[in-house]
Amino acid sequence: MPDQNRIVSPGPNQHTVFLPDGTTLPVPAGWDVLPPGDAALTRRVKAAGPVWVIQKRKGRKVFSLGLWAPIPRIETIRAELQTERATPAYAKRQAANVVRREKKQNVYVEDFRAAVLSFLNFAPIYEELEKHLATAVTTLATPVGSGTVARTERIPIEQRAESAVIAWLRHQTTGYDNMVIARVKGKRREVRRILAAHSRKLLEKYRRGEPVDAENCPLQRALKMP
Repeated sequence: MPDQNRIVSPGPNQHTVFLPDGTTLPVPAGWDVLPPGDAALTRRVKAAGPVWVIQKRKGRKVFSLGLWAPIPRIETIRAELQTERATPAYAKRQAANVVRREKKQNVYVEDFRAAVLSFLNFAPIYEELEKHLATAVTTLATPVGSGTVARTERIPIEQRAESAVIAWLRHQTTGYDNMVIARVKGKRREVRRILAAHSRKLLEKYRRGEPVDAENCPLQRALKMP
């Protein structure tokens, strides 16, 4: 069975795995785990022949724990990569990639902040507050690898911006982080809905340009506005 790709999870001991249907399989002789972390090495080991991808589910999330593959294949491809990475051409490509990624990230940050400003849409008298809030949300939400909703491409940027604002308000202007929420299915989601409704009401005041008591406004306290 080492002649086909498989999705497996850790088994009852070091040299066994579980298949998705719960079947236990022994790891083929001469195989070892290639841990995650080196994307290029992982891609090449996968492309060179069958592997067993190790995944572990925690709640609704699936985490990669690396893959099982023949030791000679792993060692050969790792050596090839080390030789390639020692060349001037590789260093030049890496430098160009860094510049390209930074440029792409800067463009995305600008676009995301613009989407946040569009969602906020405060009245002109609260323009400075709007800018401060947009910057705070963007700074928190857009770093690469942050895992926030702003980094997903599955929904439009406008929806990402809205979700990021509501999340920021939940954590910065409510007591959500210190709440003791019952471990009942759907309870945390319900609490978030309630807090989101309060946050949207707060935003509406600023959109309409209503007078706001700055000292008691959770948003201005969070932003430490003068």
